[in-house]
Amino acid sequence: MERGAQFVGESGAFLDAVEMASRAAALDRPVLVIGERGTGKELIAERLHRLSQRWEGPLITLNCAALPETLIEAELFGHEAGAFTGATRARAGAFEEADGGTLFLDELATLSAAAQERLLRAVEYGEVSRIGSNKPLRVDVRIVAATNENLPSLVDRNRFRADLLDRLSFEVVTLPPLRVRESDILILADYFGRRMAAELDWAEWPGFGDNSTKILMAHDWPGNVRELRNAVERAVYRWDRPSDPVDTIQLDPFDSPWQMPPSTAASDEQPAQAAVQTVPQTAKPVVTDFKAAVEVYEKEILENALERARYNQRQTAKALGLSYDQLRHALKRHDMIG
Repeated sequence: MERGAQFVGESGAFLDAVEMASRAAALDRPVLVIGERGTGKELIAERLHRLSQRWEGPLITLNCAALPETLIEAELFGHEAGAFTGATRARAGAFEEADGGTLFLDELATLSAAAQERLLRAVEYGEVSRIGSNKPLRVDVRIVAATNENLPSLVDRNRFRADLLDRLSFEVVTLPPLRVRESDILILADYFGRRMAAELDWAEWPGFGDNSTKILMAHDWPGNVRELRNAVERAVYRWDRPSDPVDTIQLDPFDSPWQMPPSTAASDEQPAQAAVQTVPQTAKPVVTDFKAAVEVYEKEILENALERARYNQRQTAKALGLSYDQLRHALKRHDMIG
């Protein structure tokens, strides 16, 4: 997300969240940032650091979801040489690197139970131990954590430690989604549009036309500010009349008349069900007798399956989940073979 966009907006929900982060920054306490994807959680974390007494110290970011479970503890706490296969030399973890500054843990809810337990001890005692070492190391770190999950709900389902949540949530900053920041949509769109126009060396920014404005305001923005930025920048760079207001916006970059349709081929795991479900619907004769209707439908399934298998009966039987003899019996019953 564009860093300058973190303070672009005038809606009450947005300004309240920024103000809460600004006040919390001055206190050397953990802060939890909650918000949907694309709402700017990492930007609020940076604000918390820059406005704190630790602003001259390091700001270390660790995306907990980007690492496999086997490596997350090593990334957090470091390791000694030979601690595990591939650990050829000692390495400091994120806690040591953030000493004197701020550690931002993004996607907090993805941490394993073991990592949560070690993180709890680090938060409680201000000490960490590298993997492969029993020697505790003192660290002075402020933790800012972020997630798009409902952590109290995860606690109720025993997927997140209640005691860890208590220690990380001295203050909770909840970022509003863009769909409730209606008054900010055009402000942000204009901001991103101006930036893109400058990047393209346009003489001036012509703004948006009525059509694009309606599109921007009608969309619910599930990807929030990040999605808005992408849509606006894409619209500006595709616009070939820089002197006129930008009046075409394609919200879905994958939308195309040549887009490949979803695959309907039967997978190895679902040979019979997929084959039956993808039978094309054709007009059926009107029947009033139940048994006759079943017979009509069964014959149609057989005809379509044979056609797709190019009349190879063994492949047809496999696609329908029948034995070869069962298929032959059904075909004879419908007078489809001699």
